[in-house]
Amino acid sequence: MTIHKEGYTSIALSILFIFIINAIVEYRFADIAWLRWFIYIFSFALFVIILQFFRNPKRTFTRGENLIICPADGKVVVIEETQEDEYFKDKRLQVSIFMSPVNVHINRNPISGVVKFFKYHPGKYLAAWNPKSSTENERTTVVVEHKNGAPVLFRQIAGALARRIVWYVKEGDKVVQTEQFGFIKFGSRVDIFLPLGTKVNLELNQVVKGGITVLGELS
Repeated sequence: MTIHKEGYTSIALSILFIFIINAIVEYRFADIAWLRWFIYIFSFALFVIILQFFRNPKRTFTRGENLIICPADGKVVVIEETQEDEYFKDKRLQVSIFMSPVNVHINRNPISGVVKFFKYHPGKYLAAWNPKSSTENERTTVVVEHKNGAPVLFRQIAGALARRIVWYVKEGDKVVQTEQFGFIKFGSRVDIFLPLGTKVNLELNQVVKGGITVLGELS
């Protein structure tokens, strides 16, 4: 396992913060044993939490020409037909994956193809499971067209804790299935909008792994 590049700054800042509060305790409160031990334990826990959040575990990815692979780790919270008004402006099959702070937060391309549309939206930081988060939170929208002509839209959505969405794609790029297209810091969600009639292999509340779990199949 390695540490993702998006974590370098956060880890450096957390180390600086830990150093400062430990120095203050040692200098000002050295005679209060319980406080010193509390700060030691807090510092260790904070460092472990930051490290695990930015972990980049080694994986054997699942690939297939007509397969749709889960773009993120997390739990399936939505599988439903819905109206998609930003790009398609018609009915689509929506699948949403909620990423808690303990999940790996790397986002991966669910299919290979060409990026036909990309847009970043600044916005609010509603809880990621709130239905309004899809249209009101900070988010990105990416549409990739499969070589058979089927377009798949996927959307990074910031959560209540997230304050930064990172993306690595732009319109016109050729992307490869399971390669990274972005990263979301702390709790968040990824929505996928598929053509109606797409076969979905997931169930509600199922735990999935980005780049590994097969979400469905394009016809």
